[in-house]
Amino acid sequence: MEYIELLLKEYADRYETEDFLPADPSWFMHQVNGRNNQETLAFVASCLSYGNRKQFFPKIQYILDSSGGDVYNWVLSGLFANYIQDDSSKCYYRLYTMHTMYTFLSAFQDMLKDYGSIGAYVQETATTGLQAVKAICDYFSERNIEVIIPKNTASACKRVCMFLRWMVRDGSPVDLGLWSSFIDKRTLIMPLDTHVLQESVKLGLLSSKTASMSAAIKLTHRLAEIFPDDPLKGDFALFGYGVNH
Repeated sequence: MEYIELLLKEYADRYETEDFLPADPSWFMHQVNGRNNQETLAFVASCLSYGNRKQFFPKIQYILDSSGGDVYNWVLSGLFANYIQDDSSKCYYRLYTMHTMYTFLSAFQDMLKDYGSIGAYVQETATTGLQAVKAICDYFSERNIEVIIPKNTASACKRVCMFLRWMVRDGSPVDLGLWSSFIDKRTLIMPLDTHVLQESVKLGLLSSKTASMSAAIKLTHRLAEIFPDDPLKGDFALFGYGVNH
């Protein structure tokens, strides 16, 4: 196990660099200015980050282009309705119709109106990573937005956990650390999907067969043994392992 630990530490250092950004959806939040714009675009980008990157990158880029980089006001003012119509027959991306995206952005608009920002909402409702995942799921579930945001934390909630990594982890050339003052990065939950699950099983970090929240928490605890002050540094480590094996 000592060899695995050394290997993962090496991969974490090698892959958590600015060179990681261009091929990752986290790149988009670095293309806008101001905390509100970064939070808002990061959240939308995380929600669209599934499937083939060559397919979903243009969908995130469309949001960036349509908003002219002022994504926060684009959502808050309802300008998004000029670009994403409430149409259930037209596809936006894979399972998301234009109607799905419209209702999601409308709910997000309500959050920004009521709380000022998604960061302010999370700060008011959560103090740990898991609480933050639950708070975000609860908000959108109450508004019947279940296709884009999981309705509860039974699933691994991979994209929500990834968004929280972006917002909370500080001292990183990739993650922004905007919420590091009110969420401790040691409480974050590992973003877990089938691919990460398979890599973790190969390494002996997990024995689970499904990407559930309980499996994500178990993996986080194992990674905390290697990276005690920053378990999600292990996200870059497992990425590096996947690239090289």
